[in-house]
Amino acid sequence: MDYLKEIKSPIVNELNEFVTLFNQSLQHTDGTLSQALEHIRQRGGKRMRPILTLLMAINFGEVSLVTQNAAVGLELLHTASLVHDDVVDESQERRGQASVNASYNNKVAVLVGDYILSTALLRVAYTSNDRIIQSLAELGRTLSKGEILQLNNFIDGGISEEVYYTVIQQKTASLFATCAEIGAISAHASAEEIAAATEFGNAVGMIFQIRDDIFDYYDSKEIGKPTGNDMAEGKLTLPAIYALRHTNDAVMLKIAKKVKNHSVNAEEIARLVAFSKDNGGIDYAVQKMSELHQNAQVFIENHVNKSEIAVSLKAYLDYVIQRNV
Repeated sequence: MDYLKEIKSPIVNELNEFVTLFNQSLQHTDGTLSQALEHIRQRGGKRMRPILTLLMAINFGEVSLVTQNAAVGLELLHTASLVHDDVVDESQERRGQASVNASYNNKVAVLVGDYILSTALLRVAYTSNDRIIQSLAELGRTLSKGEILQLNNFIDGGISEEVYYTVIQQKTASLFATCAEIGAISAHASAEEIAAATEFGNAVGMIFQIRDDIFDYYDSKEIGKPTGNDMAEGKLTLPAIYALRHTNDAVMLKIAKKVKNHSVNAEEIARLVAFSKDNGGIDYAVQKMSELHQNAQVFIENHVNKSEIAVSLKAYLDYVIQRNV
């Protein structure tokens, strides 16, 4: 099944308009800045977040220029956060392509990220909608809090499923939630509808990140993320957290602490990856995604009246939970 084609079906023209506007926002005449922005534009991506904004707007009304400016602002904020995250994580690749900091240096990457963030603020200001502007500003704060919480979680030595959910809610799910929220706001949805859309987006984002974390337990060159890469960066994700807490294995707990203080070696990472898979970590993560998937279905049943949008959002959910890259 071609999930992406089905997802995009109701918004083909609107998505093309978004891409044009987004690319225009990442253009500049200055040499280094122009090159760096072109480097970022070439990534493209599947546009899952702006797609969600556009679908929500059509579900509750129509896609307007307000919707488009908001969607571009959100995607620019997300793009800026990725550029900065690569600096923080010292990542050399993003979606199989060299990161900005790897292609240039950390100074250029930070400044390019700042430029994109400022462009996001400018674009969302074009909506002239105070609630949308406030939502984007709050999102920027939440994304930063999530990154800081994750850094602190490396240090404190604790292995907590609750903290893991808080981190991914702030770092990933909040972005999907805001995309859905702003799409609904731009279409003048009711307060109840906006709240439901936001909850749907949050569930989608939680699923998205758990699935992304599962990739780390398998070799996947397509996404530029070798097995155990998260652990090499000091991150313990849901499969490992479950296996460690479920078994309380002293040897593996010792390795997990070495992950958190960045003293773990490749052999130990391989052992912890295998241990997590052998002790139900992947199955548990899949179960959690399934629970979130069921919760998200409630929104489609109760708040989506247009059949083509219902089909698209169901395909969206199925794609997020089943994707391989």
